Amino acid sequence: MERIYDVIIIGGGPGGYTAALYCARAGLDTVILEKLSAGGQMALTTQIDNYPGFDEGIDGFELGEKMQLGAERFGATSEMAEVESVSLHSNPKEVRTSEGTFYGKCIIIATGANPRMLGAEHEEELVGNGVNYCAACDGMFYKDKKVFVIGGGNSAAGDALLLSKICKEVILVHRRDTLRAEKIYHKSLMQATNVQFRWNSAVKELIYDEKLRGILLENKQTGEEWKEECDGIFVSIGRSPATELFKEQLTLDRGGYIVADESTKTNIPGVFAVGDVRTKVMRQVITAAADGAVASHYVEEYLAELEG
Repeated sequence: MERIYDVIIIGGGPGGYTAALYCARAGLDTVILEKLSAGGQMALTTQIDNYPGFDEGIDGFELGEKMQLGAERFGATSEMAEVESVSLHSNPKEVRTSEGTFYGKCIIIATGANPRMLGAEHEEELVGNGVNYCAACDGMFYKDKKVFVIGGGNSAAGDALLLSKICKEVILVHRRDTLRAEKIYHKSLMQATNVQFRWNSAVKELIYDEKLRGILLENKQTGEEWKEECDGIFVSIGRSPATELFKEQLTLDRGGYIVADESTKTNIPGVFAVGDVRTKVMRQVITAAADGAVASHYVEEYLAELEG
């Protein structure tokens, strides 16, 4: 007889492990499927200063491990497995992985979203050494320093405004001659005395030794190239939600995120979405954790109805 879990959680980031903690504490048979390591994207951040309870901040990898241990303390099981396909309409629901098939009455999807990269050579190896993707997470490392923000949408404009309150100099690079961001951002950016713009421009090359030292820019209209020194760059050209496995079964928004409101419920009963993978206003460690706690409540409610 195959084991049927009360809840299968796909993704071991802060949303997934918070859901696991709450579900396990409620006495539910819970398994977390994670393909890499506890923490998800959070594990790549060397210093998290905006998660409550750590007055000196905490390394993202360490926080992920603590979340895993907390959930396992109450009986949750972690399996290192890559999910290959899912059957969300079946009963029980099926999750086929590199380590076999798992069956569950409920599924919580916590697969997250990855920042879109510039595609520049050596970009990945410079992450945390001058290349950043989250101003709210890493902005304080650049207090009174010079940074570039790459992008022209709402996220780039918001990041530039946030960084203008922290950094000495913020330069926004956009490949067009006007921002795509909503008009509400334009006035604030134009009024910020330490914000400059590089219109019709794109990053062609990263300049570095042991860490980023500057960038090579190219004017997309004239072809002119020039180098500029900086302490860091923030790439704000959007994110890619990890929803490829679910797009034929779940309702997604225009950006590819799973449509799930503050209840975390999706269009399929017994399937929930938490953290960065769902449609939401703010994507942070604490909001993912909050989603995980909320999802556990509705999982309990769903199981009570299922078994009643």
